[in-house]
Amino acid sequence: MGVPVIGCDCAVCRSADVRDKRTRASVVVQGGGRTLLVDTGPDLRTQALRENLREIDAVIYTHGHLDHVAGFDELRAFCWRRKEKLPLHATAGCMGILRGMYGWAFDEEPRKEGYVWPEARLIEGPFAYEELVVTPLPVEHGNVETVGFLFQCGSGKRLAYLPDVKRIPEPTMALIENVDVLVVDALRTVPHWTHFSLEEALAAAAAMGAGETWLTHLTHEYEHAAWEEKLPPGVRMAWDGLRISL
Repeated sequence: MGVPVIGCDCAVCRSADVRDKRTRASVVVQGGGRTLLVDTGPDLRTQALRENLREIDAVIYTHGHLDHVAGFDELRAFCWRRKEKLPLHATAGCMGILRGMYGWAFDEEPRKEGYVWPEARLIEGPFAYEELVVTPLPVEHGNVETVGFLFQCGSGKRLAYLPDVKRIPEPTMALIENVDVLVVDALRTVPHWTHFSLEEALAAAAAMGAGETWLTHLTHEYEHAAWEEKLPPGVRMAWDGLRISL
C-alpha cells in the first residue's frame, strides 16, 4: 500500500526519515547500454521523475497484481520518442491480465499517437538485451503466476530480484545458488499467506548463500533506522532511490 499508509498515524508513517517513505516495489536495471524497467506500479510517474528516468528499452513484469501493473498508462511517456513498439515481457498469465485491463493498447489498429505502444513478448525462458541476460525465476506467490528475475551482464556478478514470493521451488533455488546480490520480499515481521516474512526471507538468503541481501516490499511495520541495527551481517533494508552497482 506504500508508506505512509492512508489514515495511519503510527511512528513509521509519521517518520521524518526519507527511508521510511516507501512507494510500491519496482526497479530499473541497466547494463550493456540497455535500460529495463521491472513492473509498472501505481507510483511509476513519481518514481520516474524522482530518478530522472527518461528512456527505457523494455518492461518486464513479475506478475499481474495491481501494485505491479496499475501504472501501465504512464508508459505512454516512454513511447512518445520511440520509432518502434516498446517490448513488454510477461508470463502468459500476466500478459492476459494486461490485455484484459488495457485492451486498447494491444489492439491491431494503427498506432495512436500519444498512447502506449507495446509489443507483447511472452516469457518462456531466458532472454537478453545486448550483454544483459535476464533469466526468469518462477516462484510461488498466492494463486497468481509469478516470476522473479536473475540479471547478469556478461560474466559479471549476478543479481536476483524476488519482490513477491512465499516459496522458492528447488529448480529456482538451483539457479540462484551463491548469487552475489539478492533483493527479496520481506513484507512484515509476522507470517503472511502469500509473502515472505522477515524470518522466511532471512532463511531463504542463508539457504542460497547470497553474498549480499536487500529486503524489499516492506510495510509500515519496519522503521528503517531501528531495523538496520537488528539485521544480521550482509543483510540490509532497501529504500526508495537505492542504487546498487555490480
